Amino acid sequence: MRHRMHWWRLAHCAPSVAGVEFHCGTDSGAHRHGAGWHETRGHGGRGSLGVRRPLRFLAWKLELDDEQLAEVARILAELKTERAQGEVDRARRAAAFADAVAGASFDRARATEGAALHVAEAERQREAALAALAALHAALDEDQRRTLATLIRSGSFAL
Repeated sequence: MRHRMHWWRLAHCAPSVAGVEFHCGTDSGAHRHGAGWHETRGHGGRGSLGVRRPLRFLAWKLELDDEQLAEVARILAELKTERAQGEVDRARRAAAFADAVAGASFDRARATEGAALHVAEAERQREAALAALAALHAALDEDQRRTLATLIRSGSFAL
């Protein structure tokens, strides 16, 4: 029963949880579709994971209490921020690679700069994923951790 209340609260525009805002109606760039929210802009692959839908999904599947819900919302918000920074870094990397091949001769220094941005981004993403997994582990009880592991193995949830 407790997961139904969380689901209802999330589905019906709950106030912010751990600083993550939930909105009704349409806002610029988002629309309601079925049980979740989908971003209509900037959904270029892995960086499209928003906070609303995964939070609602985890609240339902893991039967999170209020404290856990707030913690998971914080964790997902941090991941979303890190992914947004990753998008900025990917744009900078693409610009560096484009600059490297645009001239009359190949600019190895500019290409090396782009490659270094790629490696730094991957390392930041790795650290963010490890921190999120550790925080999720700490926030969940044993049964919830097993359920989360099953969701990750099945591909139903990914960081």
